[in-house]
Amino acid sequence: MIQYLRHNEIDLKKWDATINDCGNIYACSWYLNIVHPGWEALVENDYQSVMPLTGGKKFGVNYLFQPYFVQQLGVFSQSPMTSEKLDAFLSAIPEKYRFAEIRLNESNTLDRVAEGFDYHRNILLDLNQDYNTIRSNYHTNTKRNLAKAESNNLQLIDTVIPYHVVALFTDNRGALLNKWGDAEYARLTALTQVAVNRKSAFILGVTEKGVGQLLCAAIFMKTDHRITFLFSGLTEEGKQRQAMTYLLDQVIQRYANQPITFDFEGSDDENLARFYLGFGGKEVQYPGYSFNHLSPLGKALLKLWKRKK
Repeated sequence: MIQYLRHNEIDLKKWDATINDCGNIYACSWYLNIVHPGWEALVENDYQSVMPLTGGKKFGVNYLFQPYFVQQLGVFSQSPMTSEKLDAFLSAIPEKYRFAEIRLNESNTLDRVAEGFDYHRNILLDLNQDYNTIRSNYHTNTKRNLAKAESNNLQLIDTVIPYHVVALFTDNRGALLNKWGDAEYARLTALTQVAVNRKSAFILGVTEKGVGQLLCAAIFMKTDHRITFLFSGLTEEGKQRQAMTYLLDQVIQRYANQPITFDFEGSDDENLARFYLGFGGKEVQYPGYSFNHLSPLGKALLKLWKRKK
């Protein structure tokens, strides 16, 4: 039986036991508490399978959406996932939610074409092999860029704080984007600091040896079996000197020969995907799911709201 639970009804210990078995950091209770306070859930039996519900309200209408800094949610199960289980959970979403645009996870696939589903690209690299083997599978262009980086007198540093990464992003690529505001950056900073304190994240940067100025920096989330490349900042000089290629290669070296998957966290962007695939990773699809049960007036208001976002 699948139950709908409000936030204060969720047994967080049982919840996290199920999520920890699945290895998905986005669905850990502490992570959700920061990125989406008050999240709700669908729970099967005694937390055998669970699904977080991240809802909001606009124009008096309840809806489901994907929080920032959360690539995948969906259904997580202690037993093997099936299309039937996924169908059951999606059918159990409370009727109060009139529309949804959410992302499920890579185990939530269907064996048929279904309305409301589209698929997105993630890239994963198995680190459970020696570094030389991993590096031999880098694409030619990545090898060339890494050789350039290694000739640029770069060094890896671990004294970076969350604010440094955010500032590096907002002062460079982020200055060209309107995707996030101060609230989102503050949430990312708080999320990262909590994760670092829990030993569930680490932050690394790259500088020129003997020079303190950051060329790039990145935040990585970590579970026992997965490292997720969550967020990064890169200067124009760092781009020219291949600092990000150097940083990612250093992380791969550090964790090679361990039963860990490196998760590049995307991307649907062709240029980013090409960059990530250059490290020898494999493409994995995960689904998005949407529905719209709004009235014609509700649909018109939704369209207007999206245009203003």
